Amino acid sequence: MAYLGESIGKLGFGLMRLPQKDGVIDVEQTKQMVDLFLEAGFTYFDTAWAYAGSEDAIRQALVERYPRESFQLATKNAAWIGCKSKEEAEAQFDASLKRTGAGYFDFYLLHNLGEGRTKYFDDFDMWSWIQEKKREGLIRHIGFSFHSTPEELEELLNKHPEMEFVQLQINYADWDNPAVQSKACYEVARKHGKPVVIMEPVKGGMLANPPETVAEVFQKAEPDSSVASWAVRFAASLEGVITVLSGMSNVEQMKDNLSYMKGFRGLNEEQQSVIARAQQELKKIPLIPCTTCNYCAKVCPKNIGISGSFTAMNILTLYKDKAFAKHQEEWLVGGHGKNRADQCVKCGKCEKACPQHIRIRENLEKVCEALL
Repeated sequence: MAYLGESIGKLGFGLMRLPQKDGVIDVEQTKQMVDLFLEAGFTYFDTAWAYAGSEDAIRQALVERYPRESFQLATKNAAWIGCKSKEEAEAQFDASLKRTGAGYFDFYLLHNLGEGRTKYFDDFDMWSWIQEKKREGLIRHIGFSFHSTPEELEELLNKHPEMEFVQLQINYADWDNPAVQSKACYEVARKHGKPVVIMEPVKGGMLANPPETVAEVFQKAEPDSSVASWAVRFAASLEGVITVLSGMSNVEQMKDNLSYMKGFRGLNEEQQSVIARAQQELKKIPLIPCTTCNYCAKVCPKNIGISGSFTAMNILTLYKDKAFAKHQEEWLVGGHGKNRADQCVKCGKCEKACPQHIRIRENLEKVCEALL
């Protein structure tokens, strides 16, 4: 599959954050963005059954306006969202075909594997089903997107060598982050010979406005380049990458991305050293030193989502984005069946189990004050 990265181009159009107008997707602006993207020679579009309105919008902006062979369209199946049977899970595929009008999908992914979500794909045997759809010609390439540990990724790729590619969250801020482990997951995929589609290279937009000390490193190195460009270029410079998805939300973001990704050949040695300096600046910011080992969770009598709470708090500290931090707390704690920080009874069992010697009770109080 090495040819895929060469034919597609290193920039992919992520359709999760399309422009909005009066609370709905702005299809006319999306058309402008699609036109600019294709004119620059890029062809990979990424949507999902779960991205509200996105599949309909890309039908209008792309599928109905360009020859089918002129682009690659990827979408995803989220069997863990509300599906109680194999038939309900499979129905997502039919819905995606109808919404997009694409006829077939160049890339089809089992969406957001990891943790308890993988069970749904196993129980409904979506692994056999997706291979059958490929044999029928309705899917060209099969893979999955993944948000979990490198150990779990290793297990999945051992069980399912038929998967042709994986989609991973990779960016310079999460490269060595113990809560995300971008580098380790990337290395597992490479070990198994799987090409990678990169998502969240700008970390949901947060690396467009990183901590001031980080931004200064980039601005000093290249005053005329956007800070966000460094994040996308870092990801696109990795070997074995099919494309890097950027969730662009307006024409200006599209033009900025195209300005540095058209004809992109990778970061040179000097530019790589700039990335390294930015990573060092990030590490200087005092964070809760949680490695998400979750030894604390095993002894907590109240089933509190301690590591998820601390991950959210660290996001707030780094990026000053309270809304996003609160969203992460809700997902990493409540979304994973854990109780929130305000349920702590201060028994101290967690602190005895913590290999990092974190003052867990004290930091949970800070989570309550800042995010609850």
